[in-house]
Amino acid sequence: MNILFVHQNFPGQFLHLAPALEARGHRVVALTDQHNPRPAAISELYRYRAPKLDLDPAQARLGKTYTQMSERGLMASRAARALRDRHGFVPDVVFGHPGWGETLYLRDVWPGARHLAYAEFYYAAQGLDAGFDPEFRPHAPDAAAMTTARQAHLAHAMAQADAAIAPTRFQAGTFPACFRDRIHVIHDGVDTDAICPDPAARLTLPDGTGLKAGDEVLTYVARNLEPYRGYHIFMRALPEVMRARPGMRAVIVGGEGASYGADAPGTTTWKQHFLGEVSARLDLSRVHFTGFLPRADLTALLQITRVHAYLSYPFVPSWSLLEAMSAGAHVVASRIAPVEELVEHGKSGHMVDFFDLRGWSRTLTEALANPAAHEPLRRAARAHVQAHYDLQGICLPRMVALIEAQGAGAGQPHPGVARSG
Repeated sequence: MNILFVHQNFPGQFLHLAPALEARGHRVVALTDQHNPRPAAISELYRYRAPKLDLDPAQARLGKTYTQMSERGLMASRAARALRDRHGFVPDVVFGHPGWGETLYLRDVWPGARHLAYAEFYYAAQGLDAGFDPEFRPHAPDAAAMTTARQAHLAHAMAQADAAIAPTRFQAGTFPACFRDRIHVIHDGVDTDAICPDPAARLTLPDGTGLKAGDEVLTYVARNLEPYRGYHIFMRALPEVMRARPGMRAVIVGGEGASYGADAPGTTTWKQHFLGEVSARLDLSRVHFTGFLPRADLTALLQITRVHAYLSYPFVPSWSLLEAMSAGAHVVASRIAPVEELVEHGKSGHMVDFFDLRGWSRTLTEALANPAAHEPLRRAARAHVQAHYDLQGICLPRMVALIEAQGAGAGQPHPGVARSG
């Protein structure tokens, strides 16, 4: 069958799925943003022209996000029409990430295809990430309305979808009840064969520091060092941990931008903002900021670490959490709903209230001091990932089966179309 993936940063969440389907003999095509620099994992890649919008905030107001997303959707649909009209491409399945609006008008181009959405997250004004952290709670009187307005393109995309896939139950549960019956919960998967414990693991950090398995290492990993991933809480807890454990090293992985929340105040970055807050109480010779790490180096670090700290708002859980568990790390994580689905306190890791600075310092210190006592947790964490999130044995076969089953139903009405007769 013909399968089209749509993602502005392809391969994104389709890194393993797209080539697996191509290997099974399907024709797999991807549509992505013209500026996406990532190499394709498949044979056919097409690009759409990125939209150029200069919106007047006074006019756009609550419609700003929808305007931006629908414009990108329009550009994607134009490229889709070119695929259809110039190249004769007619997909049986279209699987896209709706987060940037790319899928909004693809059913108009291919009404007979089965359209799938990657149901990553649905915004809400209360109960999730918005307003969770009082330190950064927006004070604008229309803040709640602005968050709710961000649902518009996601609701539109879900209404166009025949089915959807969410990585976790928590993420599926963020969507309105009217959409949940079409959401299948299948995680992207963790390559547990590659990301596994290695007692011989070694790594040289970018600053030249050498690390090996057995060293007293505390790790923190995020795409970007920002409040959404609890960077401020980690840094504020760190001085007490370092005072109590004079032989430990903290390795902090991540960029200096802002992936999800607002930018840091002024011209600084969140990294510098919170480092400056606590630097006088840190032995900076034992604090290592690596920036982004290559895949192999990140795996080695997770194999080496004695304790891995994971913090997040109630939001999309990071891949690094399950990868740390798969590598056999002792995970200390924030006690929030998306993490509680993945980590069982006292069984496969430890949990601490997100805002409990003393709790974080105490739990991290105890975990660093007693590695042997927590060996059962490490084994249980890896076993849990192998049993529920293994890429090759569980997640990928389920994903492939769902895509092929959807493709077999191409040409049938989708849930939003009434059947005649």
